[in-house]
Amino acid sequence: MYAYLKSFTPTQQIGALFVIVFGLLLLASVFAFLLSLREYADDTMAERRRMELRKLDGMIRTSWFMMLIFWISWVTGDWVALALFGLVSFFSLREFMTLSPTRRGDHRSLVLAFFAVLPAQYWLIGSGHFDMFTVFIPVYVFLALPLTSALANDPLRFLERNAKLQWGIMVCIYGMSHVPALLLLKFPGYDNKNAFMVFFLVIVVQTCMVTQHFAARKLPSPPVAPAISQSFNWRSWLIGISVASVFGGLLFFITPWVPGTAFAFSFIACAAGSMGHFVMKALKRDRGIPNWGPEGQGVTGAGGLLDRVDALCFAAPVFFHSARWYFDL
Repeated sequence: MYAYLKSFTPTQQIGALFVIVFGLLLLASVFAFLLSLREYADDTMAERRRMELRKLDGMIRTSWFMMLIFWISWVTGDWVALALFGLVSFFSLREFMTLSPTRRGDHRSLVLAFFAVLPAQYWLIGSGHFDMFTVFIPVYVFLALPLTSALANDPLRFLERNAKLQWGIMVCIYGMSHVPALLLLKFPGYDNKNAFMVFFLVIVVQTCMVTQHFAARKLPSPPVAPAISQSFNWRSWLIGISVASVFGGLLFFITPWVPGTAFAFSFIACAAGSMGHFVMKALKRDRGIPNWGPEGQGVTGAGGLLDRVDALCFAAPVFFHSARWYFDL
């Protein structure tokens, strides 16, 4: 199979990858639909199964959404990919800020974040200014936003309000923007295959989160921080990372690495993503909400988008900069 795939051109390899992935997603969707048809005599058991199916359906729909973005990006080019991921950042940040109370004095900073910082960050990526795009938000934006808020002459809870906005920008714009940035890196001997790297990152992080979720349900252990998450424990965390890392090592043939290196980069991405997901749970508990949207429906109409991409937002910067350091790009 490996030799057969290697005989394809880069375009054919990526096309074959999408055919396989869309086929697997179709099977998963059919499986979830068949499960939803099952009836239970016990109402309590039926309600619990419905909750589990809703979570499974959310994961499948997220996978469809991300794969469609990658497919459109591959077909239409890098700038369209940047625009699509920019929209994901926009709706994620809007979801985050809608559930984070703001004041009139924050309006200038919010306008700056949505209509200046976000497009500038993605423009820096598209134009190849990688050194600037990595420091633009953590340095320049973090200095500009508090100044803008201070000029609004509203000191009430000034630190808390600015911290919320800065944290939202870091997760939703800075973190997410590193995913399409992978498409523009020049890996040695890896011409026209960067879509594989994006796919690799997403699939190992998604595998980690799904495995961790099911391990926590089937092999319950005392939670690490019960006030933040009843499901997060070290056993399920290690199982999720281990399974995803091994899976990533098996996918070495779509990366520029050997199996051991692919395993290591999978481990790095999964550790960052799973810990980031845990941190976002802490933020939700602080806001007193179970999800980034009432009853799983995002306030933006995106269907709880931030709940589904938060791990990727944390994993992408770590993965991106680790890859740049490894190849000295």
